[in-house]
Amino acid sequence: MRAVLTRLFRRRIVLLSAIVLAAIVVLALGATVFASADPNDTAVLDRLKAPSAEHLLGTDELGRDLYARVVHGARYSLSIAAMTAVGAVVFGTLVGLIAGFFRRLDAPIMRVVDAMMSFPDILLAIALVAILGPSLANVVLALVLVYTPRVARVVRASTLVVRELLFVEAARAIGARTAHILWHHVLPNLLSPILVQGSFIFAYAILAEAGLSFLGVGVPPEIPTWGTMVAGSQQYADRAFWVVLFPGLAIILTALSLQLLGDGVRDMLDPKLKKAA
Repeated sequence: MRAVLTRLFRRRIVLLSAIVLAAIVVLALGATVFASADPNDTAVLDRLKAPSAEHLLGTDELGRDLYARVVHGARYSLSIAAMTAVGAVVFGTLVGLIAGFFRRLDAPIMRVVDAMMSFPDILLAIALVAILGPSLANVVLALVLVYTPRVARVVRASTLVVRELLFVEAARAIGARTAHILWHHVLPNLLSPILVQGSFIFAYAILAEAGLSFLGVGVPPEIPTWGTMVAGSQQYADRAFWVVLFPGLAIILTALSLQLLGDGVRDMLDPKLKKAA
């Protein structure tokens, strides 16, 4: 385990990203401890107050404590991104395995995947949320459908290579069942690209949720995600820059940390990169 962590964190930027991400996760998990104020408690007389000792990050247009909203918003934003990443990885892996292992199903499945990927992610997400309706569950479902094809293409490409290897042929020769081959021989050799794709989709989902909320088709405004904070306060940015600065920084730091950490995982797991190093 120590050797794995050493390889992963040999680049300082990856270590810094992991520390930043860990701090954000701790804040999200302990939101009620680190920010005891109610994120939805309004105080109109305190609206648009600058950062101070009383309000560390200032207040928004309704006088709500921005620090409490950013900290509690981390819980919602990270939850949406995590559920999206898990759902996309599970369904994308299943679709990719079937398409890559069964030759007859490859063409029809991948044509559907290609058709879905022909649309820009945000446009497809907007269309799906418009059909399903704006709610937290529907936003997650829409984002899972948007990012599942990404995972499916990567898994399918890797499966095409793994299924031709000798140990898979040997398992077939001794009469192993297809399900056994997929679970015990193919899937373990796909964990590297799956983990990398999962980390990237986690970051993409945070940005996508913020984009949907900014356009008014994301989660309901009463749910304090980072995206709804930016969307609800954008018209006051010229008078109180902090109302969009701090939620925006939270989005940027989290997404960037996830991307850099994903790059570190990819570099660690990629045998060609390890050989070059």
